[in-house]
This record gives sequence, structure tokens and C-alpha cells, in this order.
Amino acid sequence: MTQTTPTARDDPDTAPLSWKHWLEMRVTATLLTLTRPLPYRWRIGLIGWMGEHVIGPLADMPRRIRDNLALIRPDMPEREVRRMCRVVPRNMARTMAETFSGDSFVAHVRDCPITGEGLPALDAARDAGQPVVLVTAHLGNYIAANVALQQRGCNIASIYMPMRNPAFNKRYVAAIEHIAAPVFPRDRAGLAGLVRHLRGGGMIGLIADHYMAHGELIDFMGQPARTSTASAEMALKYGALLVPAYGIRDADGYSFRIQVEAPIPHSDPVTMTRALHASLEAVIDAHMDQWMWSHRRWKRNKPRKRDRA
Repeated sequence: MTQTTPTARDDPDTAPLSWKHWLEMRVTATLLTLTRPLPYRWRIGLIGWMGEHVIGPLADMPRRIRDNLALIRPDMPEREVRRMCRVVPRNMARTMAETFSGDSFVAHVRDCPITGEGLPALDAARDAGQPVVLVTAHLGNYIAANVALQQRGCNIASIYMPMRNPAFNKRYVAAIEHIAAPVFPRDRAGLAGLVRHLRGGGMIGLIADHYMAHGELIDFMGQPARTSTASAEMALKYGALLVPAYGIRDADGYSFRIQVEAPIPHSDPVTMTRALHASLEAVIDAHMDQWMWSHRRWKRNKPRKRDRA
């Protein structure tokens, strides 16, 4: 497999912690602590508001959202661009607050509707002990999909990128393990544990919309983006289903529905990854304000000598 154990060059999350990022994480951690006694909906709503009006601007999200929208949706009206600059950080803050809400979050999503063409295939794989690679994205709340499918009997292991702030990372990992265990760090040992889980007939959850410095240049929403093909490679190597699944936030801002797409046919890693992109693009088109537009997804997307070769 390739592109599964990134170095500091592969992902900005391993770069030195800037003062701006430190302040953003400090504000987030303080908010999570101070709002813990509040009722669930009040807590999620308040932290979402802070994400829109405080955390997002502190983290320079509106500028990055504007840059990405100018590249991918240059015809978007200015009024809608301004709205996206508000609601995208709000959704991201709500997702973080939900992750740290533990049993309250699990109770909230346990019985959310699960639909989609891929659901019968997923149930059959669960009953037969067939490996499954579930692929999602930073849209809505992907952890909601993990929790809801685990409640359905799916044995899902996930992988996470350790955060740059060790203290906050410790709290984050504890929160994830409480609601969606098992989880593994994105390093060599963590990858080995993830593969063992998959080879044993389990399911694993991966995120498909990361920038990967040494990835393949594959079009994403009309522009080339450096993309890992690891999820397709793992599905091919271990005879696993490759299934897109999304946790889509409802209009009320608190409820979810889980959408399970039909399995991607096995062919070759690039073709399968293009099919994953097509699935995600359709969901983003339907829920533009739920995707993480602040991510630098299309950086360094010009062909290099290696790409041309």
C-alpha cells in the first residue's frame, strides 16, 4: 500500500504549532469545558455560534473558504459566499462539540435513519464477516455515521491524525475512543492495527478528502487534487467492499441521516478513487454548506516530473 503513513511533508497537521492555531485550540478547549454542564442542544448551539463568530475568524477560515470557492464555484453570488464563510465554521464547531459530548451524542444519533443503495450490501457483509472499507469525508458529521452504523452491529475501526497540541490531542482521542472505539493513530503501528482489524473480517473507516502531498493527481470538483488511493488499494488487497457513507446534518442542525452508497466496483486504485470522488462530489453539491471548504485541498496541484513520468 502507498500514501498511508504520511510524514511532516504530507500533512500540515504535523507542522509546528503556530500561535494562531494554538489560540484557536485554546479557545475551543475552554469552550468545551465551560459548556459541559449545559443541556445538549444548548451546548451544541452555543459552540456552533462561537465557531461562526469567533473560532472561524481566529483560524482565518473565511479567507480559505473564499479562496476555495473562487477556484471551484467562481460563479457563486457574493451573498452566498458570505453565508458559506459563516455556516462552514459553524458546522465544524458543532462537529467538535458533538464529538466531546460522549453518551449524549450517542443517544442523539443512535436511532437516526440509515438509507441508501449500499445498505443491503453492508448488512450482508456484516453478517458474513466480509471486510469492508467505509469511506467518508469532512461533511456533516462523519462520526455520526460511525456511531449509527456501530449501533447497527457494524464493527468499525477508524484512524485519526494526531493533533499538534499534545494536551488537546489526549482529550480528543479519549473522546473518540469513548463513542467510536477502536481507533488507531495514523502512524506505522496504527496502520498495522487497522489492517489486522480489516483482515479479521471487520470494517474500517477512512476519510477520502485529505490533501496528500505524495498522492495521485486526480480531479476533484473539476480541479486536480493530490489524493491518496490507499482506500481502494486496501479494498483490492484484502477483498473488501469499498463503500462510501456519509453523516448528513438535517436542517435543524442537531439531527442526522446516514447515507450509505452502493459499493464501488473493483477495478484499479485510480479508477476506484475517481468513483469515490464522484460520490462525494454529488453529496457536496446537495449539501454545499456542510463540507469543510476551509481545507487546502487543491494546493500544489501542478504536475511534477514524477507525475508526467
